[in-house]
Amino acid sequence: MSGATSLPENLADLERAITELSERVEALRTTHTTYPDDAAGTAGAALAELGFAERLLRDCGSQLATLTGAGRNRRGTQHDDERVVLRAVFNELSIPVVLLDHLGYIRRINTIGAQHLGSSPGYLTGKPLSIFVDLRRRAAMRSWLATVLQGGEPASFDSRLARRGWAEDVHLTLSRLDVPTEPHPLVLVAMSPPLATSTAVGPAPLEAEVEDQVVVLAARRLDVLTRMTRLLLRSAGPGGEGRPLALDDAAALLADSYADWVVIDVCDLPDPDLARRAVVAGPEEGPQNKLVRSLDPMAAEIPREVLARGDSILSQLIEDEAMLGLDGDGVPVLSTLGAGSLLSVPLRGSRGVRGALTLIRRSNRGSFRLADLGLIEEIGEHIGLALPPRPGSA
Repeated sequence: MSGATSLPENLADLERAITELSERVEALRTTHTTYPDDAAGTAGAALAELGFAERLLRDCGSQLATLTGAGRNRRGTQHDDERVVLRAVFNELSIPVVLLDHLGYIRRINTIGAQHLGSSPGYLTGKPLSIFVDLRRRAAMRSWLATVLQGGEPASFDSRLARRGWAEDVHLTLSRLDVPTEPHPLVLVAMSPPLATSTAVGPAPLEAEVEDQVVVLAARRLDVLTRMTRLLLRSAGPGGEGRPLALDDAAALLADSYADWVVIDVCDLPDPDLARRAVVAGPEEGPQNKLVRSLDPMAAEIPREVLARGDSILSQLIEDEAMLGLDGDGVPVLSTLGAGSLLSVPLRGSRGVRGALTLIRRSNRGSFRLADLGLIEEIGEHIGLALPPRPGSA
């Protein structure tokens, strides 16, 4: 790769270097697709190209910073044109790159980088990069970011992106940028294929092709509501003399068709300010279900806030992985579950909030949306009205 031995000295050389880099990266991508068994050799070449791209971006950043400072004094048209070219170079790079501030928030992201995160550059700007990283990899991501900011040395590591129904293993390279016009250092993040196949346990993405189809999603919501209504009617029985509502059945219905985990907490203790964990339904009865079942509901933000305020909570992208509590080793439960999205609604009866209904989806499924929140709020109210009276109440 002789073209990767030196950095360009002017804009013409820069444009030529970018074009050559794009061609080499496309050739590597084609080779990797055609010969997947030779991943090691392809990954080595990709790392070499990534190193060149990093140096190229550093040079671009330095030139841009110089031009920005010069522009404050001279405001020359030539420098303005060069800044436009440099920004265009950043946006059109064939390698996904993200520019972060010192707190880890996205300052700028190029076109292919935004595609990797599943949205547009305008939407992504201003959001923390960590919320697009799988919960199990966030702690490592934050630690590496702090290390690069404090030490100044680049860092490279494998990670995993998780965004609305899919997960992608990536190799991240973080580099610190000290820009004279910025009060704090910036961090440049470059994404490339992972060096090794991930061994993380997790199911494949579910129904990616139909996840965004409005008609399909609406039909699913209607089906869930219809099935829940039948369950509630059976519990009422003729003349209201049926058997009490089985919360296990309600949770199992939602876990079967609408979420990966369903948690129901109820306030039926003598002290209405306390709650007990009544039901946990999940993919299968195992250690994860037992872990969630063993936790004190009032020891975590969810459902404590829902029970106390009677307001629903929707986390389309989970920012605080500790909101459902920690296990005995201090590990966030949501990280253990591989959660990607969460919503929690009150179970509201005739005398106020009787409990909380919490639904969790893994990162390999589409995130909960406002329409999902509205549906579960309605179901939560129906369940709340069907709960038996609190012991000791008139």
